[in-house]
Amino acid sequence: MATTRIMPLHIGKGRTESQAVSDIIDYVSNPQKTDNGRLVTGFACDSRIADAEFLLAKREYISTTGRVRGADDVLAYHVRQSFVPGEITPEEANRLGVEFAKRFTKGSHAFAVCTHIDKSHIHNHIIWNAVNLNCDRKFRNFWGSTRAVRRLNDTICVENGYSIVEDPKPQRQEPDGYPGALLAYVIGTFL
Repeated sequence: MATTRIMPLHIGKGRTESQAVSDIIDYVSNPQKTDNGRLVTGFACDSRIADAEFLLAKREYISTTGRVRGADDVLAYHVRQSFVPGEITPEEANRLGVEFAKRFTKGSHAFAVCTHIDKSHIHNHIIWNAVNLNCDRKFRNFWGSTRAVRRLNDTICVENGYSIVEDPKPQRQEPDGYPGALLAYVIGTFL
């Protein structure tokens, strides 16, 4: 049973773009968590210098398109993919992470998959560059992306004989009566 979570990576307060990207790459590729780097796989990038390659692609994107964003710019995306303890080997988890990233980005974004084995459950950290390989477009987090990530992950798990969460709990609890009560109020107000 694999669970997932998608998180956009922003610059953040008090950091440069370079620090933001290198901090996350350093964390996910930590040799103590990835069997001395054996469980790190890069696609269209060298995972050892992915942070520099991601930033180079962003500079080329700006040069090509002229589009510049502020501090709210998304530099990369991070998906955490966790598996049930004892259900999967680290190598298989890494392979499924690579398959997930290739399918989700349609092979058009550089990424690194880092499989952590330091906890009781094996889990992947998948980081992909927001800028595509042609440096002319960016991945945009879309409405429903969390659901799309979960569905693709479930599909890959089922295809490979692993369990999935049958009835996932919503990420956020909605207040009592929302959205139905709000919709009724809005409709009643305008009728």
